[in-house]
Amino acid sequence: MTQTLEILYNGRCPICSAEIAHYRKQAERADAPVAFIDLHEATLSHWGLDAEQATRRFHARKDGQIISGFPAFLALWHELPRMRRLARALELPVLHQLADFGYNHLAAPVLYWMHKRREARKAG
Repeated sequence: MTQTLEILYNGRCPICSAEIAHYRKQAERADAPVAFIDLHEATLSHWGLDAEQATRRFHARKDGQIISGFPAFLALWHELPRMRRLARALELPVLHQLADFGYNHLAAPVLYWMHKRREARKAG
């Protein structure tokens, strides 16, 4: 029996939501064992995360193990037939290091900054 890969994502982020909608369609077409969970509707303590940690990075969980950051994308892409080649390519050492660096130092911080800005505008 295949374990479901759970994806925790920021449903208040328009970029994240659009990307997840794309992945969700692929998962449904392939009948892939993937569940998408909006972090704002999740019990984050079950993930071992607080709200701040959850919004800073992309997270996945499989077999009870939490996977964060770029490796979480790889876990998701391996479940989606149309993304498997990309996942395999980005597991190659140099490409993996570049993609991981890009996620950790560019994509994740910018998306988090945008999220904080949107939330501050809503509150103010």
